Amino acid sequence: MDEWIPMERIVSPPSEHTAVDVVTTLTAQVLDEHEGMDEAALKEHEEVTKVKNVAMLELGQYQMDTWYFSPLPKEMFRDGGLIDVLYVDEFSLNFFTRKSELLRFQAKELPKNRRHPPGNEIYRCGNLSMFEVDGFEERQYCQNLCYIAKLFLDHKTLYFDVDPFLFYVLCEVDERGYHPVGYYSKEKYSDVGYNLACILTFPSHQRKGYGRFLIAFSYELSKKEEKVGSPEKPMSDLGQQAYIPYWTSTIVDFLLNESAECKSMSIMDIAKKTSIMAEDIIYALNTMGILKFVNGVYFISAERKLLEDLAKKHPVKEPRVDPSKLHWTPYLTDVKRDKFSLSSKKPSITEE
Repeated sequence: MDEWIPMERIVSPPSEHTAVDVVTTLTAQVLDEHEGMDEAALKEHEEVTKVKNVAMLELGQYQMDTWYFSPLPKEMFRDGGLIDVLYVDEFSLNFFTRKSELLRFQAKELPKNRRHPPGNEIYRCGNLSMFEVDGFEERQYCQNLCYIAKLFLDHKTLYFDVDPFLFYVLCEVDERGYHPVGYYSKEKYSDVGYNLACILTFPSHQRKGYGRFLIAFSYELSKKEEKVGSPEKPMSDLGQQAYIPYWTSTIVDFLLNESAECKSMSIMDIAKKTSIMAEDIIYALNTMGILKFVNGVYFISAERKLLEDLAKKHPVKEPRVDPSKLHWTPYLTDVKRDKFSLSSKKPSITEE
């Protein structure tokens, strides 16, 4: 239908011969952790998870207050609807509702030489060690790890089918063995380029930099695979709080220290060196306010002094992953068909 509109609503497009560039600073996108859930599903989610069924978790020498509901097996609730303390053997992740059962298991059934997670140790540096555990080969261990994670993650969807996933368990090492402090999981093959599905640092070991270490480790594996990667989306609020500092510090460090001799820099150049997906690089640059959109083209607008100030604001923190200590071979995939392989990438538009 025809409509009469006032002159102030008419916006003329810029002329092709306009000498002044149209510069726009992009607004950072907010990610919703409950995206895709309708009102009924969200209400059901809140109803099911609002009541905790485990009061405390004991893992190794630490007792932790739990935060959320976890759908543990029904046989665990033989004494009622609430478990006061869930006792977990830190090496096998077997569950017990009584301390005496845990001690009996550790004395009689736990192998003396199995004081570490199952799977392969792929990283050791100082007192930190990383194990890769295949969900297909160690189903019970990986399912129990998911049950534990659900006690501390509100948004986590519990996958009983752990076969398609690999789990990377970070441990502190001492003379008593390998003590798990956190983990992350990833799909063996992701159609959308995710290099991390779920991540958790146990509350007893938070504020030690292990969350960022796990994130950095996921990107080191992506570098080994010669791929770009990204965490599973939508991310939770906690996920954004962990990833945005990693992205910003890594990108600023790259721009400041590794691109000084380059006359031009592209988003793809940053992606190839960091294995961070282009859309995440754009998001991080935009968060720092140094990404401009000029006549349909992205430009990084940052002088060295600004990058130095950003490096102080977003430092690369310890502990860092030492790539020389990583001994790991990626799963073989068809590079030509894998759109996230760096070998299949073409140069993108140049930035300044």
